Amino acid sequence: MWSRPLALALLLLPAPALADDKEKVAALAPSGVVLVVDLEGSELVALNADEPFVPASVTKIVTAWLALEVLGGDYRFETRFYLDDKRVLYVRGGGDPFLISEELAPLATDLVAVVGKKPIDGIVLDASYYPSNLRIPGIEDTNNSYDALNSALAVNFNTIYGVRSHNKVRSAEKQTPITPLAIAQFRARGPKGSSRISLSQDRISTGTVPEGLEPVYVHRQSRTLSEILAELLRASNNYIANQVFLEIGGHRLGGPVSLEKSLMVANEMLAAHGLATAIHLEEGSGISRDNRFTARGLAKVLELFAPHADLLHGHDGGMNKTGTMDGIRTLAGYADTSSHGRVRFVISLTSNDEMRFRLLRAIESGL
Repeated sequence: MWSRPLALALLLLPAPALADDKEKVAALAPSGVVLVVDLEGSELVALNADEPFVPASVTKIVTAWLALEVLGGDYRFETRFYLDDKRVLYVRGGGDPFLISEELAPLATDLVAVVGKKPIDGIVLDASYYPSNLRIPGIEDTNNSYDALNSALAVNFNTIYGVRSHNKVRSAEKQTPITPLAIAQFRARGPKGSSRISLSQDRISTGTVPEGLEPVYVHRQSRTLSEILAELLRASNNYIANQVFLEIGGHRLGGPVSLEKSLMVANEMLAAHGLATAIHLEEGSGISRDNRFTARGLAKVLELFAPHADLLHGHDGGMNKTGTMDGIRTLAGYADTSSHGRVRFVISLTSNDEMRFRLLRAIESGL
């Protein structure tokens, strides 16, 4: 019964592990987690499958599933524009995670067509959909791009990509202008050639839309939620993940958003599928080390997410998602095998990046 799973597991274990009983294999890899489940739910390999592990960015699979369940794949984020009788333009953010330079060009054209070319008397930015004290566990106060703070009204993921040559700084993206603030922050980082940094320390929220004022234009994000999730799962952007995660609570329970609202909705949904103890979330990106999953819990989410498996585009071209933190290497998704067809798998190791993919290759070729 155990010969094939053991042969699979032993491909990556040292020679002394060549034994035919499951307990000895588990003893030789006490910190490793491996679970492989076929379409019928039969466990083909199960090592430490109920031991909680830090999922890192495979958390984004859970966030994607929750978002599709609550919002739907065709959901589009909205940004609303208002104009008062003094021609003051109010911009109310709706947490759009893809309000990027390419999105702003057609937006501006459409907005001008609505408000006309007569000069605007002022612009008020309303980011009140996100409270000013919102903080995500694991996000630190740095200018690293993965630490960008979440905001209801932010452009280009609250970051800017710059190139530095000597003391000159220019934007690395021709569609994105660079500001004096960004130049100053790049210079403060020292003589680095290029990088993407967070500008979210200077998040702006200058006012709120007057009561009773109706929007003159509503910009709907050109990307559907499914398209955003495909990019999220490919690029593993923490900012996008938590923008999506926060919208889960905001959409279901009303604004302003809060981490507590989204966790309430998420935990209710997890509990409804028997996952209350198997999936513990602190936030939606995986940046918090206090997120905890079990392999069986994540495998269940993969079963629920299976209709959307094509949204996963792993580094190796497969339908999988990696998670990487100091001392943590995770990998989860779907793999096609010769004898068992498509299987769901979860891997959590403390070894190097290559080892998890070697194990995945062993799953694909050994089952």
